[in-house]
This record gives sequence, C-alpha cells and structure tokens, in this order.
Amino acid sequence: MTESSHLPDQAESASAAHSRRWLLRGLAAGAALAGAGVAVWKGAGPSVAEPVPGFWAQRWESPEGAPVVLQGFQGRPLLINFWATWCPPCVEELPLINQFYRENRSNGWQVLALAIDKKAPVQAFLQRMPLDFPVALAGMAGADLGRSLGNLTGGLPFTVVLSGDGVVQQRKMGRVLPADLQAWAGLK
Repeated sequence: MTESSHLPDQAESASAAHSRRWLLRGLAAGAALAGAGVAVWKGAGPSVAEPVPGFWAQRWESPEGAPVVLQGFQGRPLLINFWATWCPPCVEELPLINQFYRENRSNGWQVLALAIDKKAPVQAFLQRMPLDFPVALAGMAGADLGRSLGNLTGGLPFTVVLSGDGVVQQRKMGRVLPADLQAWAGLK
C-alpha cells in the first residue's frame, strides 16, 4: 500500500467524527430544551433570588408570639428595616415607613421591621406606636443578617429594599428620609 491510499480513509474518518460531534451537540441541545419544557409544563418558573444563602428560610417570632416566616414575603417588593427601641433615629423613621407602607401596599409593597431588641421593650413600644406592617423579634441573629446584607458596621437603623424577584435594590445605613422612600416606591 502506498501513502496515498490511506488519505481517503483518514478523510472519511475525520468527516465521520465531525458528524458525530454535531449529532452529540444536537442531542445535548434537544435534551436541554426538553428539560426546559418539562420545567415550564410543571409550572416551575424562574426562582426568586436569595440575597444571601438561606435568606428565605429565616424565621422569627412576632412580639405577640406568632411566627414570622421570611419565605411568605417572596415574590413582591420588600422593604426590611432593622431597628431597636433604644435607637432614636429608628424610632423617628418608623412613622414615615408606616406611611410608606399604607400608601404602597396596594401596589404590592411589603414592609418587615426586624427588631434587634428584646420582647418586652418592643411590645411596650408597639402599644404606644402601633405599626400596620409585621414586626419580628430578630435579636442578634437579625444583626448578623443585617451584616450579611451589607451593614458592615452593625449600626442602626439599616434598611434593605428587595425587588419582587428577591434582588437587593437599595441599602440605606442611617435614618430613612422621605426622598429615599419616594425613590424606592418606583422600584418593583
């Protein structure tokens, strides 16, 4: 056999390998599309982002003893305010946040106040100044959550705004101002 007699076999072999690669790529793409179709058929839409690992699994107790489960807030815009009764700027901003909630809850907005405080002072505070949105007793776990969301100093008040898909849109260290709330109201 001469050298030239091997060339057609090598060309055929390369062509067959090329065809197999394209066939495998096509099968992989088809499998991916089929998987996406099954997910849509089963109703699995896009998932809600977790700002930090385990975020939506957080659970606390309200001052009245009822469970406050963060997962129940998924899917709609959420303002989370970290506060304490012993923090004057926190106490000063709560009526403003309450007004924001009243004006925007019909637009899908939710507000959650996480008290970095003890039960008795929070209960006494809420007797004097009732709020229309949920309050949870987060304690030191709430302070840790605040740090993981960007409150590196651990100071109060601290506010985080999440879009309906769970993405952090805004962070505010210090007292919330009317202009902040007005700008946030346009976020979804």
